[in-house]
Amino acid sequence: MSLLDLTLPLKNPVLQFALLLLIILFAPLLFNRLKIPSLISLIIAGALVGPFGLNLMLRDSSIILFGTVGLLYIMFLAGLEIDVADFRKNSAKSILFGLYTFLISLLLGLLVGLYILKFSLLSAVLIGSIFASHTLILYPVVSKLGIAKNKAVNIALGGTIITDTLALLVLAVVAGQSRGEVMSGFWIRLVVGVTLFSLTVLILFPVIARWFFKRFEDSVLQYLFVLAMVFFSGFLAEAAGVEAIIGAFLGGLALNRLIPRTSALMNRIKFVGNAIFIPFFLIGVGMLIDIRAFFKDYETITVAAVITVAATAAKYLSAWMTQRIFGFSLDQRRLIFGLISAHAAVALATVLIGFNTVTGYTTTGAPVRLLDESVLNGTILFILVTCTLATVVGERGAHNIALSEVADEVAEPGSLSKKERILIHTDDITTVDELVNLSVTVTSDKTRNGIYAMHVADNTLPDDTAEKNAEKILEKAAVAASSTDNVLTGLLRYDSDVVNGISCVIREQKITDLILGLHNKSELTESLLGCSPDTILGRCNVTTFIYKSVQPLATIKRTIAVIPDGAEHETGFHVWLQRVVNIIKNTGSKLVVYASQKTITSLQGSLGLLLATAEYKVFREWDDFLVLSSEIKNDDNLIVVMSRKHHHSYHAKMAKIPLYLNKYFQKNSFILVYPVQTFIPGESSEDILVQPVKRGLFTFESVRKMVEKVSGRR
Repeated sequence: MSLLDLTLPLKNPVLQFALLLLIILFAPLLFNRLKIPSLISLIIAGALVGPFGLNLMLRDSSIILFGTVGLLYIMFLAGLEIDVADFRKNSAKSILFGLYTFLISLLLGLLVGLYILKFSLLSAVLIGSIFASHTLILYPVVSKLGIAKNKAVNIALGGTIITDTLALLVLAVVAGQSRGEVMSGFWIRLVVGVTLFSLTVLILFPVIARWFFKRFEDSVLQYLFVLAMVFFSGFLAEAAGVEAIIGAFLGGLALNRLIPRTSALMNRIKFVGNAIFIPFFLIGVGMLIDIRAFFKDYETITVAAVITVAATAAKYLSAWMTQRIFGFSLDQRRLIFGLISAHAAVALATVLIGFNTVTGYTTTGAPVRLLDESVLNGTILFILVTCTLATVVGERGAHNIALSEVADEVAEPGSLSKKERILIHTDDITTVDELVNLSVTVTSDKTRNGIYAMHVADNTLPDDTAEKNAEKILEKAAVAASSTDNVLTGLLRYDSDVVNGISCVIREQKITDLILGLHNKSELTESLLGCSPDTILGRCNVTTFIYKSVQPLATIKRTIAVIPDGAEHETGFHVWLQRVVNIIKNTGSKLVVYASQKTITSLQGSLGLLLATAEYKVFREWDDFLVLSSEIKNDDNLIVVMSRKHHHSYHAKMAKIPLYLNKYFQKNSFILVYPVQTFIPGESSEDILVQPVKRGLFTFESVRKMVEKVSGRR
């Protein structure tokens, strides 16, 4: 103990890191009792242990490093989780929102700086820049609540890039103007640099990432690769003349489609960020707070109060205008205000640059700065108050929106009775990961414990051999599911008849979907699991997927769906259609539908509510199936909707599909979908009679006559 250095501030790196982890662990628990949000609790804890509090730790290079990583992580997650389709759809709204938010804040800051604080023009412009910028400190809460795809969040995130970019551009211009560097060359370098940087990140990065993910499946390598891409994009942004946070956001957008929200990689990214990097950033912000500076002079308190009230008013006005213009709810307005009203990193960088920029000297030799010490100290209080207010108001709106979305899902007809239960048949350990990945991808976000993996062990083998092989396969499946934050139930059956084992589990566990896998070097033949496919499909009347994975789902660019004529009249039409929509949404791929004109018309009505970005092509005859071989490209995934024999959408040409897939589509992943095609046991007699009428197969009068004919009475 005598060899330990316990003097303050602490210098032992092990003890420092242990203290930080204890803060991350216990600060939210302690402050929650006082109804203080967890984000604010970490900032307050940072102020308490920092150099201006108990002086337990200094804000040294390690804190600054982890804090910078945390800030970039927040922006990266925002770009990674945003709905790209909605982002593009709402891009004009985001630009409009960003522009008027920036202008309102800049003008109000300029007026406050000139006429209330009596600053020079350049100093007042910097104050406006501080007002205009903001930090997405509330985004981790939005992400945890699962509302990142809400339209209000989408517009706020897009507007953040506009406001922060313009605010940082103003900062660069003011700093250059004070040094006499703003000339035509400055603007040329800035425009060329930003253009080259944006094109590199948005075009080249996805190509590199897709190549990497297709060739390297190791989870650690994939995570390190993503981190490297994010921070390299941040560096490229700085090289182009803008801040690294812009690069991190664009890096997230570039990797958005390649890291599905249901994937294990996404789960790891969010876990590490929320557990380590983002809390370090918040603690680092707290260490900047010097409570004593607020009482040094009256001017510091005055500046802090003025800029806090004015900046908050500007952001509230922007949120209110957004609510009125786009017809948002009160909670969406609160959420937008929470996202755009917190000031931290960009505000601090701006005030430090202003404080360190000397424009002249007084007669006594004292430096004249763009922003004096009172503004520097006042900005620290400004950061604390705005972060607290944004978190309190924003969390309220975010929680209410999350609750309303859950209520809407529960209110949907049949939502309570249609619990998804996915069964994976695992017999090859090399295909387990992708089968689990597909099972997670086809389900809704709310399914966390509805995945089952089964292995049918041959009861002719010794018990020890069969059991050890099964345990390895099921354990790997459980690990793959847990990495995506899902719970998988492993089932081991002893049976010489694989189909019999599967059909029994389907009945016992009330399975809704069955996934069968093929090795990427295997061929789809007339025999599957040792028997005819008709035997399996006849005894397993659930939505069935036969999946052959040539490349990970995350690296798919397009999903080509081939749908037979009359598929819209089958009992399980809406079920498999929802599964396909989940695949598209969770992988970010583009859906291209090949079907007859009549089926396309029906699909457009159903998909219009679920997916607005699908492309439709008329597919008249299944003799044209081979034409697809010339149109399908690398990184395309083929989904073929099949039919059991003697059902409405079946035709004899489907028998050739396995041959075509084996011969002409060897380089592409494919999924054969067999929908439910008879009524589900337990369905009421009324449903059996009414559903065909609803699907347009019969009229009520024809159904009545059939019933009379069969029963002999009215």
